[in-house]
Amino acid sequence: MKAVVMAGGEGSRLRPLTVARPKPMVPIVNKPVIQHIFDLLKRHHITDVVVTVQYLASSIQDAFGDGSDLGLKITYSVEDTPLGTAGSVKNAQKELDDTFIVISGDALTDFDLTAIIDFHKQRRAMATLTLYHVPNPLDYGVIVTDEDGCIRRFLEKPGWGEVFSDTVNTGIYVLEPGIFDYIESGRSVDFSQDVFPQLLRQGEALYGYIASGYWCDVGNIAEYMQANADLLMGKVNLEPLGKHLGGDVWCESDDVEIAPDAQLYGHVWLGNSSKVKGGVIIHGPSVVHSYSIIDSRAHIDRCIIWRNSYIGEHSEVQGAIIGQQCSLKSKVMIFEGVVIGDLTTVGQGAIIQPNIKIWPNKEIEAGTRVSSSIVWGAQGRRVLFGRWGVAGLVNIDLTPEFVAKLGAAYGATLPRGATVAMNRDPHRSSRMLKRAMISGLPSAGVHVLDIKSMPIPVARYVTRVSDTIGGVHVRISPFDNRAIDIKFFDQHGFDVDRNAQRKIENIFFREDFRRVYMDEIGRITEAPQLVDLYVKHLVKSIDSSILHPGHPCLLVIDYANSTASSILQQILNQFGCNVVPINAAVEEDKLSRSAEEFQEDMRKLGLITKSLQAKFGARLDAGGEIVSVVDDQGELLPGWTLLAAVALLMLKENPGGNIAVPVTAPNVFEALAAMYGGNVIRTKASTHSLTTAASHERCILAGDENGGLVFPHFQPAMDGLHAIAKIHELLLKQNTELAEVVRSLPPYYITRTKVPCPWEDKGRVMRLLSEQYKDQRVRQIDGIKIELGEEWVLVLPDTDRPLFHIIVEATSSEGAKVLSEKYAALVSSLQH
Repeated sequence: MKAVVMAGGEGSRLRPLTVARPKPMVPIVNKPVIQHIFDLLKRHHITDVVVTVQYLASSIQDAFGDGSDLGLKITYSVEDTPLGTAGSVKNAQKELDDTFIVISGDALTDFDLTAIIDFHKQRRAMATLTLYHVPNPLDYGVIVTDEDGCIRRFLEKPGWGEVFSDTVNTGIYVLEPGIFDYIESGRSVDFSQDVFPQLLRQGEALYGYIASGYWCDVGNIAEYMQANADLLMGKVNLEPLGKHLGGDVWCESDDVEIAPDAQLYGHVWLGNSSKVKGGVIIHGPSVVHSYSIIDSRAHIDRCIIWRNSYIGEHSEVQGAIIGQQCSLKSKVMIFEGVVIGDLTTVGQGAIIQPNIKIWPNKEIEAGTRVSSSIVWGAQGRRVLFGRWGVAGLVNIDLTPEFVAKLGAAYGATLPRGATVAMNRDPHRSSRMLKRAMISGLPSAGVHVLDIKSMPIPVARYVTRVSDTIGGVHVRISPFDNRAIDIKFFDQHGFDVDRNAQRKIENIFFREDFRRVYMDEIGRITEAPQLVDLYVKHLVKSIDSSILHPGHPCLLVIDYANSTASSILQQILNQFGCNVVPINAAVEEDKLSRSAEEFQEDMRKLGLITKSLQAKFGARLDAGGEIVSVVDDQGELLPGWTLLAAVALLMLKENPGGNIAVPVTAPNVFEALAAMYGGNVIRTKASTHSLTTAASHERCILAGDENGGLVFPHFQPAMDGLHAIAKIHELLLKQNTELAEVVRSLPPYYITRTKVPCPWEDKGRVMRLLSEQYKDQRVRQIDGIKIELGEEWVLVLPDTDRPLFHIIVEATSSEGAKVLSEKYAALVSSLQH
């Protein structure tokens, strides 16, 4: 049997270690990771190997040649441009005329390849995927199989709400040559995203073998450190590490020099001709590669030191990686998480703070205190985007220089000459960071359409109708006035999807910015007429025939001190409304409100609305997206109640229409839709999923429990300004009051609780729940929803925090409480 070893990876998340070498050539203890794979193949009598190479291909070819020194026959398949996992194998098709195994050259494993191959042949499979249980499945393809191993479902790099198992795709496959019929030549094709889904649809024999043993993707610095430690501590069943000196210390050869008074504790490996001088203390797990010197009285604790490096006397290095041919002078201090690239010199007495990355060929002056990465890096962060976009504390997490680089990274994902709409709220912090973002975008050859300071729905509308490819809104967090949120929109005004986020993140962390020549630098322009177009279109979307300027309705509107006041006021004036404004003056210090302050605002709004006998009262959030409503009696409408009331009004006007709601919503929407021949579209619990569903044909309304209302006939986005005008129109058109509509709604009882759960246990909990309830009616739109007749329970992993949400609907409030407590206890019990 032949093997295909995938070795084209750049290893961008391992930089700066991979600046001058491909990821498969990064050493794990005593040899490059790809050589450990060669050893594993040879152990299982697979000696005919095709290696696919692309990034820095010559370094692999020069190192292993034809493989004869290893007892292998190696041929190379070279890609001029990346072809994806399947495209790489297709490129080597002429070498593969029988069953073959595909294995990654940049992951560490000791799997029983013979057992995997036997399983494949017994099942007569077209493709067998090797699967493995991992604690955090977000960065892998998640696989669901039946009891015989037949694959039923898989997701490539899911979000937490899609994690139905902790069983992931390791990228080790046994394949038949017939697989090539499903791979198009000459283009980038991926096994997990393209080929395997097609096999599943075609009904081909697609199986998963759940392997035992050790497997580590070695995808980032932390995993690289862990793989070295695991191999040192005997957790990986591979070839011997060398000569055992006793006391968990190994050496590659006899020419290692260890001073009599040196102290070596724990698991330590020393390469050829390495030297450990007098008084040195080394705590494991630590690796010191060939020809490296640890000078007198130095202290090494849990470190990896590559070949030909020097650690000066009295230096202290803790939890760090020191690259090849580095020189650390005396009394240097290096702390946890530091990575120093090749050929770097660190002067005497310098201090490198935790989590700093230093790219190759740098010189740190003596006595310097290094507190930021040189020249590139972002202090080891792997993810920029969270639930609210890119968020962080002003001038701590999100500094002007950070945001300028973010703008450059975003610009690099867009075509040269494209235009991006830029917007902000009135806060001075937002103004500062918006200008930093604007400075980054033109440097990548991207133009900026500056719409100044407008509500978010206006920014989305301008992005959608103008000649822009995307948009950015910078705002002070509505929950914390110390924090900033930076929201990115696509050309349709939707929040950018995860693929777009990953592209921005990859360029940001690699610092692979596109710098255009001076005549290509982007322009900054303004277009105030587009805001007027928003007002004109919104007014046109409201049926003004039922509005009577001679008999105006009274509305009470709390503008939350935002920029929405001037825009919404002119809209309502055109309808002849009498508006009692509250907090209409723009005040940047009041844009964030605590929960207690918000409740007090709503209490006052209710009192004013009732005392003035207004039609209803409404409060916009600072961004203008979310609306909170009190009825004509001054009663606050909870989020689901508001949405249900508006849904009832809309269905009466549009029988047979579709309503989009998240999977967390109560069944009251199905009951309302059934009354008027409509349908309910259930989505993931995210704004992006909800607004995407709202753009579908015949969708008349979408919304969530927070007061986000979407009327797609105007724009498929949450728009509090339009929502207020639309609710006003519906109530007048149907000659009813909001309190009366609420009283006509079917009752519902829903509760939500949180269960803390460590990140490493989330995948396991989801897998066990999927297995435990596989024979019951379970919906897996987002999280795991267990149907219990008229009642249901949703177990939903939080995207940003180490916890689960338990959401329950029951036929009574007491029943909802009981179910909530029961399933919260179950989720807690499934954790380690």
